[in-house]
Amino acid sequence: MTEPRGGSHCETTALDVLLRHEGVELSEPMLFGLGAGLSFVYWDGKGLDFPFLGGRVKPFELTRALAARLGLRLDVRETASAGRAWRDVTAELDAGRPVGLQLDSYHLEYFTSRVRFGGHVVAIRGYDANDAHLVDTAQQGGAVTTSLASLAAARAERGPMTARHRSFTLTRQGELPDVRALLGPAMAACATAFLHPPIANLGHRGIARAASLVPGWLTRAERPGEQLPRAARMMELAGTGGALFRNLYRDFLAESAELLDDARVRTARDRYAEAAAGWTEVARLVGAAGESQDAAPLERAGRLLGELARIEREAMAELARPGG
Repeated sequence: MTEPRGGSHCETTALDVLLRHEGVELSEPMLFGLGAGLSFVYWDGKGLDFPFLGGRVKPFELTRALAARLGLRLDVRETASAGRAWRDVTAELDAGRPVGLQLDSYHLEYFTSRVRFGGHVVAIRGYDANDAHLVDTAQQGGAVTTSLASLAAARAERGPMTARHRSFTLTRQGELPDVRALLGPAMAACATAFLHPPIANLGHRGIARAASLVPGWLTRAERPGEQLPRAARMMELAGTGGALFRNLYRDFLAESAELLDDARVRTARDRYAEAAAGWTEVARLVGAAGESQDAAPLERAGRLLGELARIEREAMAELARPGG
């Protein structure tokens, strides 16, 4: 199998492993952009001890969209049986094919910070009597190892964003389409979903909603000194609402602008460069509020989020209109 290279985002990192095995070489930003992966969600409710900010589409939507756009065969297995689920994986591995897995990162032994997240995706490259050999993001170590018992627990977990022992493979079917022909439809699909979300918690409306709610996070939190800094770390380092996905989309737009020589894509790229810097500042302000127990940084974060809603709306409006 090809040598792993850990990326920034778990799903695109796993996709890179599967695609390179099929001889498909695309950058991580290109995988993210072709899969129309950028989005936003503000999620709060029963069962959550603190609001969740997500900066991308739902887990596995990117994979489905990318496979369809590239004309790849996507084989997905889900089952309630742990034994059958493991046999599905080992059959592919024994045939020399890497497999993608969706699981809860809380149980993975190499994670330095244990947080429950059922939408985590890894690639598995092999196994032995005791351990599974995985590929995760660069932040988590790239090529990593976890015990078979911990992997089984991660795959069996149930709760928000989890799947039923989901595993998947990708198979190339003949020649790939010209990437340049795929860029416009991918950008338009992402922009349309972002500009016209079905509910107020999603897309640019979700960012505007966050702008109105984040200033009240000190009273929303039961343990603000713990929860706000943790939310800030998750936003910036895990990408759940922070700069990570905006950086990826900025770089996708930069690659696309070169390939298409399109002024509107360059304009959107510049907007997302501005947005990424703004999200880093929002995360810093949220963390500072938790450490100081002062609402003033949250008020500044709210005002900045209002600006970010406008900036991202303008960027997506550029991508939604016909190219020149």
